[in-house]
Amino acid sequence: MTKLSLDALEVLEAIDRRGSFAQAAEELFRVPSALTYTVRKLEEDLGVEVFDRRGHRAKLTAAGRELLEQGRPLLVAAAALEARVKRVAQGWEPELRIAHDDILPTEGLFPFAERFYRLGSGTRLRIATEVLGGSWDALLSDRADLVVGAPCEGPAGGGYAVKILGSHGFVFAVAPHHPLAAAPEPLASCDIQAHRAVAVADSSRNLPPRSTGLLSGQDILTVPTLRAKLQAQELGLGVGYLPLGLAADALAAGRLVEKQVAAPKPAGPFCMAWKAGPRGRALAWWVEALSAAEAGAWWQPG
Repeated sequence: MTKLSLDALEVLEAIDRRGSFAQAAEELFRVPSALTYTVRKLEEDLGVEVFDRRGHRAKLTAAGRELLEQGRPLLVAAAALEARVKRVAQGWEPELRIAHDDILPTEGLFPFAERFYRLGSGTRLRIATEVLGGSWDALLSDRADLVVGAPCEGPAGGGYAVKILGSHGFVFAVAPHHPLAAAPEPLASCDIQAHRAVAVADSSRNLPPRSTGLLSGQDILTVPTLRAKLQAQELGLGVGYLPLGLAADALAAGRLVEKQVAAPKPAGPFCMAWKAGPRGRALAWWVEALSAAEAGAWWQPG
């Protein structure tokens, strides 16, 4: 059994900070004799002197100073734990895990995080990025409490709530030096199939992986993120559809060329989803905040 208690550390810290047993006792709402007993008991249990009592001011010995310096983080941690337990009892989750699809920029969630932290809930936020069906996989496999930007075609079985947030338009883009840049429009599937496509790997661990915009028999370069796909297409390593918001700068600068296709990819809605059932206060806040936000710049790829 440990001979050191948080109460003794708290007494030690107060005496050192206030400079006397009397002032520390006043701060802790105790009588000075109670603090004297606590300190003497601590010294007896540890077999060391923690205060030098030869002067008028209570002064820590070298051993006492080491004890207090190493003990202060314990006091801070204990106070934080106490506050966290109280907040959990009030309905705040210890941690909220948010997974967003790669089509959305992580920084788009930061203004919401800033507002959330002002609540003082103490809930830790963990933000992760998933690709294609990976957001749904994260929700169903309990790696996320809330998914944002997921394709609205959720997996079978239900057990989750869904809210549509907006939609993304797509553009078929190629590098200006790519052979398809000069090809007559609209491009037919057979024209596209003859050239390598750049695809983003689905991050699902359990659900069947998804793919979009690929043709049977087409050579494929698979990359981990949409930003990598954008860069690969700018270099002419392949072709494919890109979210219009993500490709806008490259199109305007001439690093990519938009091509009309015979069978264009339609705009795709995206949603947020969470497990059905009772919601903690943190999850409820995020659902409400994202629902109330105007669809626009915060979710545009960039």
